[in-house]
Amino acid sequence: MAAAGKTKSKSKFDLKYELQQYFGFDSFKGEQEKIINSILSGTDTFVIMPTGGGKSLCYQLPALLSEGVAIVVSPLIALMKNQVDLIRGYSSKDNIAHFLNSTLSKAQQKKVKSDLTEGKTKMLYVAPETLTKTENIAFFADLNISFIAVDEAHCISEWGHDFRPEYRKLRDMINEINPELPIIALTATATPKVQDDIVKNLNLQNPDVYVDSFNRPNLYYEIVPKGSKEQTLKHIVKFINSMKGKSGIIYTLNRKTTEELASTLMANGISAVAYHAGLEGPLRAQRQDQFLMEKVDVIVATIAFGMGIDKPDVRFVMHYNVPKSLENYYQETGRAGRDGMEGKCLLYYSYKDVQKLEHLMRDKPLSEREMGAQLISETLAYVESGVCRRKLLLHYFGEDYKGGNCQNCDNCLNPKEKLEVKDSVKITLDAINELDERFGIEYVVNIILGKTNPQIQTFRHDKLKSFGAGLIMEMDTNFWESLIRQMILEGMIRKDIEEYGLLKITDKGHKFHKKPYSIQVILNHKYEDAVGDDDEVSSGSGTPATTDPQLFEMLKDLRKQIAKEKNLPPFVIFLENSLEDMATNYPTTLEELEKIQGVSKGKTIRYGRKFVELISKYVDENDIVKPDDFIMKSVVNKSGMKVYIIQNIDKKIPLETIARNKSLTMPELLVEMETIVASGTRLNLDYCLEQELDEDEQEDIFDYFRSSHDDNMEDAFEEFKDRDVSIEHLKMMRIKFMSEYAN
Repeated sequence: MAAAGKTKSKSKFDLKYELQQYFGFDSFKGEQEKIINSILSGTDTFVIMPTGGGKSLCYQLPALLSEGVAIVVSPLIALMKNQVDLIRGYSSKDNIAHFLNSTLSKAQQKKVKSDLTEGKTKMLYVAPETLTKTENIAFFADLNISFIAVDEAHCISEWGHDFRPEYRKLRDMINEINPELPIIALTATATPKVQDDIVKNLNLQNPDVYVDSFNRPNLYYEIVPKGSKEQTLKHIVKFINSMKGKSGIIYTLNRKTTEELASTLMANGISAVAYHAGLEGPLRAQRQDQFLMEKVDVIVATIAFGMGIDKPDVRFVMHYNVPKSLENYYQETGRAGRDGMEGKCLLYYSYKDVQKLEHLMRDKPLSEREMGAQLISETLAYVESGVCRRKLLLHYFGEDYKGGNCQNCDNCLNPKEKLEVKDSVKITLDAINELDERFGIEYVVNIILGKTNPQIQTFRHDKLKSFGAGLIMEMDTNFWESLIRQMILEGMIRKDIEEYGLLKITDKGHKFHKKPYSIQVILNHKYEDAVGDDDEVSSGSGTPATTDPQLFEMLKDLRKQIAKEKNLPPFVIFLENSLEDMATNYPTTLEELEKIQGVSKGKTIRYGRKFVELISKYVDENDIVKPDDFIMKSVVNKSGMKVYIIQNIDKKIPLETIARNKSLTMPELLVEMETIVASGTRLNLDYCLEQELDEDEQEDIFDYFRSSHDDNMEDAFEEFKDRDVSIEHLKMMRIKFMSEYAN
């Protein structure tokens, strides 16, 4: 039977000496030393320490110093291997640490168990599923176990952001192994409700609790309202270009968006890869390594990426969609600036993202839907608030931020005007008091504004004095919700942990109620322009703008001049829609010209200089204000189409079949093909043309294009209409002509 493990003494070790011997560090961070002493003394210990604070060391050092083996419960198999490799890296013996999970062969499992039985191993990492197997429980019960470490302990709580039902069985399993074993539970993110859940579920006995500050002063927080999809993508590309060469993570909700966004970044000269659960394991590992080894700057990922990733110099974390909870948001933004240096955290907000999250929960059990709705509500309150982001985040995790203006979030750098609300606060407290503190924010606001519903009528709350009492203030729902959330922040009311969401008046609130005083608050942001939808079709040309007709004609004249010099038809130089794009966006450098629709790098080098010189001169002489100093090359919803068309033409698939499979008309397919060729990719259409036109007809059409002075296909059709040549034949021949002469 395992030793109880409760006989260790705080004075037995010189911990700073041991830290230097085992890990090479000269000093502990924060409260690490106290935490280690606590577990060495056999006391149940609960540690809440933000990402990058050094949680792992809190159980690794005592495991190395204690008799027997420490069992470390961890939810991620990939993370286990990383942790074991790290520990082995500090030691001369590989058997000092092992993991036991489903990835090991029977021979490997036998070797691990042999090392454990012989007392050679100090740390064993297991998944909760491993711990619950009957044969493993019997095996563990015969080992000399020093203590149990439960990592990522928030997985225990249904209110946590990563609930794992297996974690709720841990206490029963530990009791079967040895009920006297001390436990250390560790997590980076836990609200007061989750903390309470962890202590109760693990049945921690008078635990020493260590809560490090959740404040990450080096992180900058900002909410960016989503406009159109094009506007959002342009903002992302511009921001990343401003952080050139720096590492960043972009989180999205689904696999499709990761692929599209990574493609857009790559098209705009940013080294990026997508990462999601749909990729094969080896490819995921390869892309993770590319990011860690700085072979790519940006990884676009679903939330599957990041747990256990120890990259200290991530300089920005973006959320392309609203996260499911503030715990998710805090943990994911926490991957930025772990070295204490710069870390920028941008969240792109659209209410349509919130609706999608709500839609995803529609088939879940009622209790899960209710919890999910509460978590989304808290995230929405954070996003829309005009108060210091840092203050809001810390308050959510039960910490009071006393720093005033943090000077490192959008709300503090651009503060909104404050309103005097003494009378409104009194009305709110009256309503909560009359409702016997038994209802949440939405219900209280309905009472204040005199809005009835079946529940209010059933409880006869429309007869209360406070029903409609707020109408005299002539303020909307946004005001009252802002006010209540800031009253919570100021400690005048609180949300009950046991009865999640119910508003209770605090001592500070009661004092104000008896003797009101002047108080000012900031209203929420309304973000009325945050209407972006990820599913909208990207136009490929940015926000609609007007083509400059004078410049357009000048560009056509220049194209004709160059075509004459090169003895080529004008459309081979640049297509007309490329000229329209130039006359809309005014590219004045070769780099900007390369991002114009249908302009390849080769064409830019070959013909581009005269065009940008003309545009630059025109912009200067006419005092043109460019629509934007940045032109984004859009590939979203186009890259897949382009690849599909190229691959199928290479396979000599009939064009009608390609069009049908992509739900395109034949003219639409020919436009796509023309754009592909104009951008520098050759398409061999001989297999199609040979069936439609004989050699003489093809040569005559080529001769016509060689001498053509414009892009007008109607003129070409007029020329060949008596020879049974259709407009589609002519467009296919023009694509062939461009493939041979323009590339």
